[in-house]
Amino acid sequence: MSTPEILFYVIIGILIADFILERILEHLNAKNISLKLPEELKGIYNEEQYRKSQQYELDNQKMRLITSTLNLIIILLFLFFDGFAFVDQLSRSITSNSILIPIVFFGILMFALDIINTPFSVYDTFVIEQKYGFNTMTVKTFITDKLKGWLLSAILGGGLLALVVWFYHVTQDMFWIYTWILVTLFSVFMMMFYTQWILPLFNKLSRLEEGELKSSIFSFSRQAGFNLKDIFVMDGSKRSTKANAFFSGLGRKKKIILFDTLIDELKSNEIVSVLAHEIGHYKKKHTLANLVLSVIQTGITLYILSLFIDNPVLSRALGVSQPGFHIGLIAFGLLYSPISMVLGIGMNYLSRRFEYQADAFASDYGFSNYLIGALKKLSVKNLSNLTPHPIYVFVNYSHPPLLDRLRFLKTSSKQTAEA
Repeated sequence: MSTPEILFYVIIGILIADFILERILEHLNAKNISLKLPEELKGIYNEEQYRKSQQYELDNQKMRLITSTLNLIIILLFLFFDGFAFVDQLSRSITSNSILIPIVFFGILMFALDIINTPFSVYDTFVIEQKYGFNTMTVKTFITDKLKGWLLSAILGGGLLALVVWFYHVTQDMFWIYTWILVTLFSVFMMMFYTQWILPLFNKLSRLEEGELKSSIFSFSRQAGFNLKDIFVMDGSKRSTKANAFFSGLGRKKKIILFDTLIDELKSNEIVSVLAHEIGHYKKKHTLANLVLSVIQTGITLYILSLFIDNPVLSRALGVSQPGFHIGLIAFGLLYSPISMVLGIGMNYLSRRFEYQADAFASDYGFSNYLIGALKKLSVKNLSNLTPHPIYVFVNYSHPPLLDRLRFLKTSSKQTAEA
């Protein structure tokens, strides 16, 4: 058996193993679901709300099973019937420009895959989310979001890919360094200007009006030594009744964004407790740490990619006789996925630790009980799964489950009181 054939079957094995692992994790999570309210959850959910939350989780699991199975079948068909070679030939028939060929290639693949998955996205939004009272999105908004997403992908994704391919043709073995710098600069740019330039394309942002809530937020910000210029409210209710808040930006560009649904759902002190948690991430330098780790991980990945990208064996493993940057990138991505999964597990573990530290920060300022109340309300509002399997949490969760956070906050509150 030749080396390309070996690589071909290694890729097949990776894809199937990843699918099986995903199914095992979903099975464990499903087994952990009990439609009867556990004793420790009383006071958070009532019986009816709890059954609704568990049924919501089961419906979402079924949807994930269908979509992941479909995607596996599609990529296996592509591999066994030389689909990548077909799209490569089609791209080369459209343009002979060495920089445009990869853009056309990935454009065709991404557009086709998005079209195939759109019916499932429609079902998820207008059937499952509608069934549980979450969806507020109109068909017009759904279509507009889709068109805007395609346009942004073409401009930003196409532009970045064109630069990366140009780096490759001009610098060859050194392209990974220039790409690393480009990706780092783009990541910093998005962190600083996402809420200013990208988010307004999809949502309206308005300054939080004067009143008790705004005064309370600014009062706590001054107490915590957090320089806050303004607070914005986003019309999250345009798409869903689910509530959230997030922190964005660096330095002078940092912003706090509240969903309008969050303001409707929580009391002022509870909202401030949620923001205390978000500010805790900033004060503990979690945002900076995540950025640094992401930059290091990207650099290592790009360096490894540079060692294999121009290897014709990778192209032949996908049934493509004429080597190309885009084919090498696809093959490398498939082979690298197990490493990526392991790194993802590590990042999730770190993220969960950061969440506890941010909770502790809020607790140190006396917000434990308010944050506990806010987390309970948001869990009920969003129908969160309160009994995920520990292994599923270990692999997939970037945040600790609710019950773990509540236990931590209660312990942290006692320690703060004793101090």
